Amino acid sequence: MSTENPQPLWQPDPERIARAQVTKFQAWAAERHGAPSEGGYAALHRWSVDELETFWKAVTEWFDVRFSTPCARVLGDRSMPGAEWFPGATLNYAEHALRAAATRPDEPALLHVDETHEPTPVSWSELRRQVGSLAAELRALGVRPGDRVSGYLPNIPQAVVALLATAAVGGVWTSCAPDFGARSVLDRFQQVEPVVLFTVDGYRYGGKEHDRRDIVAELRRELPTLRAVVHIPLLGTQAPEGALEWSALTGADVEPVFEQVPFAHPLWVLYSSGTTGLPKAIVQSQGGILVEHLKQLGLHCDLGPEDRFFWYTSTGWMMWNFLVSGLLTGTTIVLYDGSPGYPDTAAQWRIAERTRATVYGTSAAYVMACRKADVHPWRDFDLSAVQCVATTGSPLPPDGFRWLHDESAENGAGLWIASVSGGTDVCSCFAGAVPTLPVHIGELQAPGLGTDLQSWDPSGEPLVDEVGELVVTNPMPSMPIYFWNDPDGSRYRDSYFETYPGVWRHGDWITITSRGSVVIHGRSDSTLNRQGVRMGSADIYEAVERLPEIRESLVVGIEQPDGGYWMPLFVHLAPGAVLDEALLNRIKQTIREQLSPRHVPDEIIEVPGVPHTLTGKRIEVPVKRLLQGTPLEKAVNPGSIDNLDLLHHYEQLARKRD
Repeated sequence: MSTENPQPLWQPDPERIARAQVTKFQAWAAERHGAPSEGGYAALHRWSVDELETFWKAVTEWFDVRFSTPCARVLGDRSMPGAEWFPGATLNYAEHALRAAATRPDEPALLHVDETHEPTPVSWSELRRQVGSLAAELRALGVRPGDRVSGYLPNIPQAVVALLATAAVGGVWTSCAPDFGARSVLDRFQQVEPVVLFTVDGYRYGGKEHDRRDIVAELRRELPTLRAVVHIPLLGTQAPEGALEWSALTGADVEPVFEQVPFAHPLWVLYSSGTTGLPKAIVQSQGGILVEHLKQLGLHCDLGPEDRFFWYTSTGWMMWNFLVSGLLTGTTIVLYDGSPGYPDTAAQWRIAERTRATVYGTSAAYVMACRKADVHPWRDFDLSAVQCVATTGSPLPPDGFRWLHDESAENGAGLWIASVSGGTDVCSCFAGAVPTLPVHIGELQAPGLGTDLQSWDPSGEPLVDEVGELVVTNPMPSMPIYFWNDPDGSRYRDSYFETYPGVWRHGDWITITSRGSVVIHGRSDSTLNRQGVRMGSADIYEAVERLPEIRESLVVGIEQPDGGYWMPLFVHLAPGAVLDEALLNRIKQTIREQLSPRHVPDEIIEVPGVPHTLTGKRIEVPVKRLLQGTPLEKAVNPGSIDNLDLLHHYEQLARKRD
């Protein structure tokens, strides 16, 4: 693997390397903390994991983290799970997120964009004022540190204000996007028993208005712990009886009061996709998220006060929380509320143009959709401000790298392409963006600082240039402090630490190359394992979905009772395409030539669509379980799926095979 891509697709020029925050940090840390001054990023990374406590102390100093009570030490207990970060320290996440209001009060903190694609700014001083007003009102409503505050909200400024006001009072934020149905929301919110619910009356998506007042009424009925409901009239309707008006809570000019909480105080609850049972309610800490996101956004994404940070996301996905943390670096963040492809496939590029985004993040699927739709972003839009396009959600196929590079190169742009991979579980990246390293096709640039990312074989031996399990052998500050309603920690331990005790196993197959880059192959719990050879589903998707007739695909491998192995490939065809003998042969030939004969499926089956989680991930494991005969209600949590009807199709296929 290390010789496959000898020539980088992109190389940062010396000027870019010199001005990168991570370069300046390394020189400063060499002077102050004994970091290596030579050897570039690889040497800095080695030091950051070998000298973990010194590294994280340096991060807090570099970014001027304000501890109202100093810590006794950086790491009290480093065992996983249960690592104890900065014991004794107190701080507040929201206080750090609003610091730029002191020096740049009139500049935009937020740029809000709806489907008209016209940006509306919210200044730093106005954001701080609204947070101060709402935090005072939350306290008046009796919200105390540790109380949960929930949002059923789209990606609008009010959601950011509500999150920051909650953090200011020491409350625990949790949110779902308004396209989630009542059952999906209740599966999440009922676990954490919120005392306040912020909600809209509906949302706009794809040029249509979607009324959610009936869902809101059901949420109010089914969440008995609610003391207050706050109505945001996005569609212009009156507040329902007993609800408070957003404008009444955010109209005062009050200085925010920031509750100083312990470093490990809960900041928010995120949820796993929950495809098989109730979603895991993942709790991360104020301090852990603060320092991890400062590192990730400030050093890896190279964000600062001059930047504009746009990531296409919804409030139901961890990337929204990550986007909001752009405020920690003084960056203007771009909130887009609408369809990613309305009124046309190029919508996100238009938003990047109109907001002058410098770092633009999206999904690998969107990049590939643009390529298939013959979109030409740099030809059709002024993207001269865009320095980096980042992707996540699934591995960016090599064709995606080439397409982004070629499209931008036509305009003479030297585009930094950052494919990143992490998880809701840590609300951050394990590997991805490094502004000072080259980009190789199909590869993530490097593991993140402070993250001892390795690829392990089943016996726990590290691998290089071979596929293995993604593990992290040292604690990260943003790892969950616990799961909600998991008093003995057993569900947390079972999720990550069962395979290799004391070591985080994430559930992805990866290769760490001899040049230090990372390749993600897909989920290891749905990994194909034919004749003892492990294969990533992402590799097959990348090959098959190059074919213009294939809109999307899904592959699973099923162990048979007789010891055999059945590997079907399900294909969702583009309009007008027919799965005839010629296309069947072309699919098989493509897989055989681009991957290997072993990757060729046993059967290719046309389906009306590929099911996804609500955050857009293909669901391989539940489909595999259905095909093994597991009843639908046990194979999947229906509230976590974007289109349940599609699963009935796979269920019927399983019955036919019996």
